[in-house]
Amino acid sequence: MAAASLLAKTHRDALMIELDAQYPGYGFAQNKGYAATTGSDAHRAGLDRLGPCPAHRMSFKPLQRRLL
Repeated sequence: MAAASLLAKTHRDALMIELDAQYPGYGFAQNKGYAATTGSDAHRAGLDRLGPCPAHRMSFKPLQRRLL
């Protein structure tokens, strides 16, 4: 089970790095790891400045509240 968790985290971290290159300004590369459930300060600032990008889950409740 621990190996699967490590693989999932490694995959997610790689995805965040790719998203950072594709959508600059959101700090995706810094918004990785286990504690990234609500986003880093840089990520939230990017959302405020740029609005959501196609990679954002519009069903995510904290994002919905932020956009209201």
